[in-house]
Amino acid sequence: MKLEGKEGSKNIDDRRGNRGGMSGRTKTAGGFGLGTLIIVIIVMLMGGDPSEYLGASSGTAAPSPQTSAPAQDLEQDTEEFQIVSKTLRDNEKIWGQLFPQLYNRQYKEPVLVVFEGQDRSACGFASAATGPFYCPADQKVYIDLQFADLLRQRFRAPGDFALAYVVAHEVAHHIQNQLGYSQQVSQVRQRGSESQANAASVRLELQADYLAGVWAHYADQYSDLLEDGDIREALVAASAIGDDAIQKQSQGYVVPDSFTHGTSEQRVKYFTAGYKSGDAKKETLDYFFSARDL
Repeated sequence: MKLEGKEGSKNIDDRRGNRGGMSGRTKTAGGFGLGTLIIVIIVMLMGGDPSEYLGASSGTAAPSPQTSAPAQDLEQDTEEFQIVSKTLRDNEKIWGQLFPQLYNRQYKEPVLVVFEGQDRSACGFASAATGPFYCPADQKVYIDLQFADLLRQRFRAPGDFALAYVVAHEVAHHIQNQLGYSQQVSQVRQRGSESQANAASVRLELQADYLAGVWAHYADQYSDLLEDGDIREALVAASAIGDDAIQKQSQGYVVPDSFTHGTSEQRVKYFTAGYKSGDAKKETLDYFFSARDL
């Protein structure tokens, strides 16, 4: 990515080095066994409400990792923070233009919370174990920058654009919340069976991958942000976090009815489709909830 000199977002809530408000008893993944913790780390990757998975477990918060103070100058901050901040800013510019054109409304920019180790969201407890996620209750994206290490080491998805893809995917969940798709899925979760809820979640996640691809389409054309190999990095990340790949890694076999994010093939397919077309019209997005098969 061509990050040098790019503008960062003003909608960053940088909580690194700030442990305020985290004392006392709080929801945590500490009560899970190692196998479950690995599954939680992976399953919560790229979206969803962590309170649905971690809400049943509570206890004393785990000791906080050593924290780092934010740099005063963005260009002097860590590479991961610059990727997140500058990717968010580019999303703000692109969706700020597309929203009025496509949906006849103004785009409401989300806040992105950067934290270390653990934090609170309106959706419940946030930790490095939950992975990046979007909370519709407070319209904020939460990310622990240590997740970049997880992408490189566990999922073998290196590169700055792999992390940018993560940010764009979470911003896509914010877009879905504004357009009403998230609410549709919430209703299915409340009223439908588990298999119906899982199927609806898959559609929401694949639509978010598609929207992340739409952002990449315009970033490639107008932002002078992408370099050769960046899209490949995103595709490697998308493939690595397919439900089938995750289940094979964590349990050795695949259970399709339990999928909540889509297969590796599906995630690559729809990110690529969004990237190639740049088409975010409402009728195109409706396809994800009207098509019989994806």
